[in-house]
Amino acid sequence: MVYVMGFEGSANKLGIGIVKDDGTILSNIRHTFITPPGEGFLPKDTAKHHRSFILSLVEKSLEESKLKPSDIDCLAYTKGPGMGPPLRSVAVTVRMLSQLWDRPIVAVNHCIAHIEMGRLITGAVDPTILYVSGGNTQVISYSLKKYRIFGETIDIAVGNCLDRFARVIQIPNDPSPGYNIEQLAKKGKNLIELPYITKGMDVSFSGILSSIEGMVKNKQQKTQHCVEDLCYSLQEHLFSMLVETAERALAHCGQNEILAVGGVGCNQRLQEMIQQMISQRNGKSFAIDERYCIDNGAMIAWAGYLIFKNGTTTPLSQSTTTQRFRTDQVDVTWRD
Repeated sequence: MVYVMGFEGSANKLGIGIVKDDGTILSNIRHTFITPPGEGFLPKDTAKHHRSFILSLVEKSLEESKLKPSDIDCLAYTKGPGMGPPLRSVAVTVRMLSQLWDRPIVAVNHCIAHIEMGRLITGAVDPTILYVSGGNTQVISYSLKKYRIFGETIDIAVGNCLDRFARVIQIPNDPSPGYNIEQLAKKGKNLIELPYITKGMDVSFSGILSSIEGMVKNKQQKTQHCVEDLCYSLQEHLFSMLVETAERALAHCGQNEILAVGGVGCNQRLQEMIQQMISQRNGKSFAIDERYCIDNGAMIAWAGYLIFKNGTTTPLSQSTTTQRFRTDQVDVTWRD
């Protein structure tokens, strides 16, 4: 029996999770750094938040799982991609605990962790993956020991687009900007025309953001469109672009399953649009709720276990972090 503790801190969510080798999630605790409406989260402030809460979360995680440090077989942490200072804050703690507890370390790719958690929770076998979050937007499929990127954003991520628009319209960041936009969008009735930019398999979101920001700042246009209609229109355009490119990848790869992962993946409207598309292809869509879709420690623990079970660990001297760590850089040794 193997127990792995996972540490996630690549952005504003700090998560500690413990999983068993059969996929049982024993603990999955998270604490979010929330800023006032109209503000984003700065790397240095986010890192300070992680340093302040990480040890108490480790204690709570052990308590919830009814385990002792001596029961933990491995410590997995997010190597990247993500924000530099928060990543480093978590990695330093992991190195300290590794030496205190005499346990090996496994470095994990954040994107791979999202994918493998999605596969574990939903039971999806070989899906096309739509990975949508605050820092990443990719259409992915597995082939020849790699998760291959078939399409991605060429500028900002979809979650970043939503977050930045939330700041413009001054809505709360609690529990998250994207969630609050989703609730406003449900009340929207009029679809406003916005830029729709797909370039082959890739998408672009900076133009649509600039356009809708201009509408809010232009007093004449602001009186013409209510906030609910703006949120509704933004979601419809963004998600249509994503579903279009995901469908192309499905057709190219000959797959009939699609899995949405990442923080934006728990948006109900996006899930509806994916379901409409896949049902026309007689396929299956898979999605997970906010417990496992949003950044969390359990996903890092599970991805860490998959690496660890093949005998791979990360030497202390190499337990570094990186802001750029692409999905297709990782050798997927645990899949056929």
